[in-house]
Amino acid sequence: MSRPAHPKRGRKAENRAVVPAEMEAVALDEFGPPSVLTQRTVPVPRPGPEEVLIAVHAAGVGVWDAKIRDGTWADDDIEFPLILGTDGAGVIAEIGERVRRLHVGDRVWAYTYDNPKGGFYAQYVAVSTKHVAALPKSLTMLQGAAGAVTGLTALQGCDDHLEISRGQTVLIFGASGAVGTLAVQFAARYRGARVIAIASGSNARTLLEKLGADAVIDGRRRGALERIKEAAPDGLDAILALAGGPMLTASIGLIKHGGRVAYPNGVEPNPRRRRRVRVVPYDADVSPTKFAELGRAVGKIRLVVPIAATYQLGHAAKAHARIERGHVVGRIALTIRGAARS
Repeated sequence: MSRPAHPKRGRKAENRAVVPAEMEAVALDEFGPPSVLTQRTVPVPRPGPEEVLIAVHAAGVGVWDAKIRDGTWADDDIEFPLILGTDGAGVIAEIGERVRRLHVGDRVWAYTYDNPKGGFYAQYVAVSTKHVAALPKSLTMLQGAAGAVTGLTALQGCDDHLEISRGQTVLIFGASGAVGTLAVQFAARYRGARVIAIASGSNARTLLEKLGADAVIDGRRRGALERIKEAAPDGLDAILALAGGPMLTASIGLIKHGGRVAYPNGVEPNPRRRRRVRVVPYDADVSPTKFAELGRAVGKIRLVVPIAATYQLGHAAKAHARIERGHVVGRIALTIRGAARS
């Protein structure tokens, strides 16, 4: 059974699409371990007047998804069944009657943290146009799904909160993760900073050096702080903290007076405040303007979006189990339609 898409008022019939009444999605009925995620058939959500319906090709999987799934970050007013997934990429299948900027057939990426109509672990998602933008031509659907919220978080950390400029020295903690691998590129290749990346493992080192890091230091090894001092003999201008811990606390002492520390909310433990150092927690801001800024940066440096692993929609529980094992180099994603790599 299918229904005709709801076209914009006054638009021609060729802008209509055929959307099924039901879809496959992965949802949970209670908080718990990865096994609570199950695939089931559910109704396709209808877009409101200022929303679009996206036929999802791929969805990002983040540690925050796991924390929502187990109840750690869940809101008190959450309703079950809950479809997870904050970001993804796909093709617009239906548009609300007030939508003008986007059209049926557009390749898009989107990010919304708390979507009342369900997340991206599904074949379709209805999202406000404020949270959707055209997918840069240089990115595949899979890369767009893996790079939406992580790209916004990384770029805004570098630009809006750290105000990184050419020639500055920036330390990035958690550099091999989903946000960190993009932040290294924005800081080094987009803003021209000297980047010291904190990460562990030979695979992470090789990748981060290719992405533009000037030095890669294992923060867990003895002598790591001395190595940071050697890499930044004049001190640090800024730190982007994507992971916490004693080494981060010690490194803040290397920041010059007037320097900055930025960290996304959820990093634990929070970086300690120091005199004459500005410490800024933040969440990724999403809007057409912010997506446009991200799109320009992506195009200018031909952003690389490292994909650590992909899983089919029905194997979302395996993706969560992998996230919880830790040390993921890049981003994990779900492939939902066959063209996710195109």
